[in-house]
Amino acid sequence: MSTLTNEQMQLVFDYCLGLTSDEETARIEKLIQSDKKAAEIHDRIAAAFLPLTAVKPEPCPDALVESTIERVNAHARSSRLELQRLLEAERKKCASAGRYFFPNFGRALAAAAVILVAIGIWFAPLDLARQKYWQQRCQMQMGRIFQGLRNYVSDHDGRFPSVAAAAGSPWWKVGYQGPQNHSNTRNLWLMVREDYVEPADFVCPGTAEHRQIAEKVRTELTDPEQYNDFPTRGHVTYSFRVICSTFSAANMKGTKILIADLNPLFENLPDDFSGSLRLTLNDRLLHLNSMNHKRRGQNALFYDGSVTFLKTRNTDISQDDIFTVQEMQPGCEVRGCEWPSCETDDFLAP
Repeated sequence: MSTLTNEQMQLVFDYCLGLTSDEETARIEKLIQSDKKAAEIHDRIAAAFLPLTAVKPEPCPDALVESTIERVNAHARSSRLELQRLLEAERKKCASAGRYFFPNFGRALAAAAVILVAIGIWFAPLDLARQKYWQQRCQMQMGRIFQGLRNYVSDHDGRFPSVAAAAGSPWWKVGYQGPQNHSNTRNLWLMVREDYVEPADFVCPGTAEHRQIAEKVRTELTDPEQYNDFPTRGHVTYSFRVICSTFSAANMKGTKILIADLNPLFENLPDDFSGSLRLTLNDRLLHLNSMNHKRRGQNALFYDGSVTFLKTRNTDISQDDIFTVQEMQPGCEVRGCEWPSCETDDFLAP
């Protein structure tokens, strides 16, 4: 029997949960047909989820799944014996409830997650599957933002949502409500104020903290017109293209990025808007991925409406870093008023 790589095991798991792309699906189906080990893992996972086929689907609270994952991980970190005790206890609970009966879908899903570990499937692929799920949810949100953008442009004679800003003006003051346009996110806020995009769609769902913020935004931000910008930094966890003075929508191509996950350089901006931003770049900051998806990479919305998950901070052979202007190097100081060096320089902030 062959030995599967970790990547192959993860893809088999993702396939069973319906999280693979068309290309990955074709590859994994071929692998399952030709490899006994892959087929065995597939059958185990399918058997573990069999009880769910008899349960009417209900929304599964995020807190339930998060607590289940944390519980198993905590026991795994503690000791292998403790983990086995937990798994055995969970299996007995499932058996006592009957083969096809669970009180609700949430408990069934939590129990199925534990069973997967009990039958010998690595827990890491489950975490990867959840990460891919939130990655795809993030992409769906970016798709809605793009649809809102298209509608905005159509209703405004082909003009992008943008506010007047003089060269050298700061763009880092997210949440500043004064008369000056000192925040790059004010461009995005125009689409919220004019009801083209829901405000919660600008909060990436990649982390539990962000999902909690998004829920508060849905319930509390009911009157966007009273604001000139997103109320706080937490209300927008995406970064938008900084538009240079020579920007022309007519010159934008499908390879150009409009929006991406939060720029890692600007995760902790000053709260005092009367002060200044001074950030000295180092090698770590110049290679760090967005925090939105556990530093695995960042989703990027392109001008043609496509959304791609980038594992690095560049998109093509030019190796242009989307989170910095082209001349930035270790030791450079960012002041929060830089503009792209040229039309072809992708720079998303803050």
